[in-house]
Amino acid sequence: MLGTIMQSDTREPASPRTIYISEDVRSYVLARKRDFRVSTACSGPILLPTSVKPPKITDLQIPIGDYTIYLSKYQARYLDSIHKGMIPIYYNDF
Repeated sequence: MLGTIMQSDTREPASPRTIYISEDVRSYVLARKRDFRVSTACSGPILLPTSVKPPKITDLQIPIGDYTIYLSKYQARYLDSIHKGMIPIYYNDF
């Protein structure tokens, strides 16, 4: 699945940017029936429930069915995909 977002730190018109959402992440979000946010951790980007890491007003929003993955507009420029490796092992029960 692809999520298209717009992002620009300049005053120039933004061009669409595509971030790939893996099927594993899509299934994970839909099975847990909640919103998530990609946050920064020491080991890199991590996908956490918004109950643990609330979204910010400036976050970009990627719809996944009835739910949303929030992504920092600053972090978005460095990501091409949101994948299974961003799901923490110890959050399987969330």
